[in-house]
Amino acid sequence: MSETTWILLRGLTRESGHWGDFPSRLLRALRAQQPEVRLELLDLPGNGRLCEQDSPTQVSDMVEACRRELQRRGVQMPCHVLAMSLGAMVASDWASRYPKELASVVLINTSLRPFSAFFRRLRPGNYWSLLTLSLFRLSLRQREARVLAMTTRLQRQPDQVLDHWVQLQRKHPVRRRNALRQLLAAVRYRASWNRPHPPMLLLCSQGDELVDWRCSQAISRAWGAPLRLHARAGHDLPLDDGEWVARNVVDWLHAREVVGSAPMPLRA
Repeated sequence: MSETTWILLRGLTRESGHWGDFPSRLLRALRAQQPEVRLELLDLPGNGRLCEQDSPTQVSDMVEACRRELQRRGVQMPCHVLAMSLGAMVASDWASRYPKELASVVLINTSLRPFSAFFRRLRPGNYWSLLTLSLFRLSLRQREARVLAMTTRLQRQPDQVLDHWVQLQRKHPVRRRNALRQLLAAVRYRASWNRPHPPMLLLCSQGDELVDWRCSQAISRAWGAPLRLHARAGHDLPLDDGEWVARNVVDWLHAREVVGSAPMPLRA
């Protein structure tokens, strides 16, 4: 039986370590459907192990960086991709430009031009918090605590998560210049109106206080891709409820095997 590879991509200024225990949860769930599965966790340039690199200011250049890294690792295409936020923009562009390289795409809590207005893609209530992170001299723990508050809602042990995030930033500090370059890439990116060829699933949180969940709904309607909604989780859906994400991915894969690749109905 041939090996199946899933690529995981995080978002703005986040690295593979920010997935927490989600990769192990996803792997256990996928093995019921794809026994020979493995995960490849990639960092975008400027984040994680690549923190010394300059972040591209174009999403398309981030795609090329991911492709080069997979080639370096000897990963055979096609692969599946699960990505969130900025990483989901990268996955969308990848699916549009190199459709034969991706077997399927799962997008989590993302937003794309031209499907949503700016005030939905970044909720106005966060403007001051983001300016504070950029302009004021906060301690590392203060900065990460504000990010945690903006992106999660269901954390039972927030201090434990915060300790882990602070360790990640100390090990792989993200330069302010790179954070701005990643933000520029996200703002500049414009997706095609044409639906990418690889099968696609959209997952989003109605409790997302950073990106309006209706951005995912708009993509779903424009591209005819199925959408699953979580009622309470925050922007970091895999961290708030990783079991829900893993279960919905496996359910979608199973449904596609049973009924083919026909679009599934919108579910709330």
